[in-house]
Amino acid sequence: MSRGAIDYYVWLNSDWAYLGADRLEAIAGRLDVRIVYKPVDLPDVYARTGGVLLPQRSPERQAYRITELKRWCAKLGIDVNPTPRYMCPNADQASRLVIAADEMGLDVASLYKAILRAQWVEERDVSCAQTLREILQAQRIDVAAVWARSQSADVEATYRRFTDEAVAAGVFGSPSYVYRGEVFWGQDRLDMLEEKIRSCV
Repeated sequence: MSRGAIDYYVWLNSDWAYLGADRLEAIAGRLDVRIVYKPVDLPDVYARTGGVLLPQRSPERQAYRITELKRWCAKLGIDVNPTPRYMCPNADQASRLVIAADEMGLDVASLYKAILRAQWVEERDVSCAQTLREILQAQRIDVAAVWARSQSADVEATYRRFTDEAVAAGVFGSPSYVYRGEVFWGQDRLDMLEEKIRSCV
């Protein structure tokens, strides 16, 4: 019997989301739980929840982020560049594309991971329309159809709704996983998320 769904609030600039993406999907597959992908405008979430964007953080906090990324990359066997050439550009269009693809029944998991990989591994600018179109093509997605859908007022409204929902749910960072009203923040809490799901029937 299905255990329900994980509401997955993700920023399309999140290095930590990239590190946790495959493990999240593995958990969902093992435990027969659905993932509801909800891209959010994290700067907006931060503005409402007291978060501080990376460039505005103290040098000590920025340095520790790099240290932790290196530790997790070594632990997981995943390589990312902590300071890519195009770091955390505007992710609004990338988010709208993921929402549009999901609404069209396409493989949203592969798409959002490809966008994250483009930034953190491939040194590409995911705010650039051409880059995003190339990613869609590589995913064998109808670029014109998904792009047109992503420009609709309905998709923009969904993006804003997901952002509002995140704040209402108690989310303040990315990635955040909400299961049965409980928030698990960060890919380092995936084991705890799995334990929670296993405890529910």
